[in-house]
Amino acid sequence: MDSDEAVIRAATWNVWWRFGEVWEQRERGIIKTLRDLAPDIVGLQESWELDGTSQAGVLGEALGMHGAFVGPGLPPIPNPLEHEGQANVTMGLGLLSRWPISDLVAHPMPSSDRALVALVASIDHPRGPLHVIVAALSWEPEKLEETGEQILELGRLAANESFDGPLPVLILADCNYDFSFAPMQQLAHTMTDTWGAVNDPQLEDPRTLSDTNRFAPPEAVAQYNHRIDHVLARAGERGETVDVRDAWIVRDEIDGLPPSDHYLVAADIAL
Repeated sequence: MDSDEAVIRAATWNVWWRFGEVWEQRERGIIKTLRDLAPDIVGLQESWELDGTSQAGVLGEALGMHGAFVGPGLPPIPNPLEHEGQANVTMGLGLLSRWPISDLVAHPMPSSDRALVALVASIDHPRGPLHVIVAALSWEPEKLEETGEQILELGRLAANESFDGPLPVLILADCNYDFSFAPMQQLAHTMTDTWGAVNDPQLEDPRTLSDTNRFAPPEAVAQYNHRIDHVLARAGERGETVDVRDAWIVRDEIDGLPPSDHYLVAADIAL
């Protein structure tokens, strides 16, 4: 972020838990990618926790950032496990921040048969509280209505009047759908799609779960080759607009390996 703290660099990344035999190598790639990006705020989906140690804590220590974790999250943990490194490991949501994290809440999300949550936090930014919501939503075709309810709940959370103030309100989420989905269109009425605000999908590749990534699952038909990961923002002051300076998707492979099956989305938002 600019030295005068006039711009926030926010990112969202589904980091694919401990899936696959090379998860430790991937995690080294996650650290390098984030170190090169130098974000101020990162929302993590499919993040892990084991015996009180969270991926957000590990990444935060490596990057000099504050970390927080809440669970449970999606998807379900494999049964049977793929390898011993998954044993007793929780799935959930993480948050990394340049500034201290306060008022951390695991907010219950609409779900018919599982206890899903969103991570809701306030960050102690020098200009005032910065409110951030991190989420991973249902993806199954038979849960389309549930996903729509979850998207609308994110909108209600972000619209909370107690979040009004000098700083934008952020949603950092794997929504599992793009803006062709009607509830996402409704969310766009109150939240700015930062990538869409400054990019033309006819000129720039919009996909965050893409066939250019060897780990991306083609069986996830509704998500495959779509932009399903989003940095969304609303102005903290009612009637103001969000000033998106830039937004981009990071597709770098580290030592020949994608760090995740999803690509990271980042945005620079002026204050």
